[in-house]
Amino acid sequence: MIKIISWNIQQGGGSRIADICDVLVGSGAQIIGLQEFQHGPSGEKIRTYLLRKGYIHQFVGMADSKVNTVLIASKLPFDAKHFSASSKTFPHAIVQASFRAFDLFVCYLPHKKKHTLFDLMIEEMAKNDRGIFVGDFNSGKQFIDQKGDSFWYSEYFEKMEDRQYVDAWRWKHHDLKEYSWFSHQGNGYRYDHIYVHKNITPVIARCDYEHSWRLKKRSDHSAMVLELGA
Repeated sequence: MIKIISWNIQQGGGSRIADICDVLVGSGAQIIGLQEFQHGPSGEKIRTYLLRKGYIHQFVGMADSKVNTVLIASKLPFDAKHFSASSKTFPHAIVQASFRAFDLFVCYLPHKKKHTLFDLMIEEMAKNDRGIFVGDFNSGKQFIDQKGDSFWYSEYFEKMEDRQYVDAWRWKHHDLKEYSWFSHQGNGYRYDHIYVHKNITPVIARCDYEHSWRLKKRSDHSAMVLELGA
């Protein structure tokens, strides 16, 4: 069984870093993908802690200090790739880790800003039949992943499905309603997603939100858990 955690840790983690690291390691995941990871002192603390706990394979987006980017930390070896040449405005938003059985893309798409990152994802999906795309997409399907229709880029979710990619959480939970982030007004949004190529769906053992980490204020986002096994 392979366990993957995807989580937006909220602005680099701040004073919550110790708790964040404890729950990540305690989850038993072999692979961790973080969004809103930041270089600098907070990022060094996270990377060092995970390194000491056996996550010796690490890769990060190329960003300045205090700029939100992504981190992959793994106990399993992988080959890594940046997409800095593909996105001039947000070159640090997506990284790829190629493992023996699948390619993992950790994504942090900015909220309601003009970008071409969904186009990049669609392009990669079109040529990859073993991909797993995880992260904070800051979007979703109108009236399904939120009550209203305020998402930007919502049309790309059907485009991902056209490329034979499947919403792994929806695959397991069908019409269930859950949200991964809430506004101060209490409005829920399912910003955080895991999309996998249809070839991977037979080995999805579990795909869930870890809401307790958000409820205990370790971040303003719920984490996602994906388990793969025969």
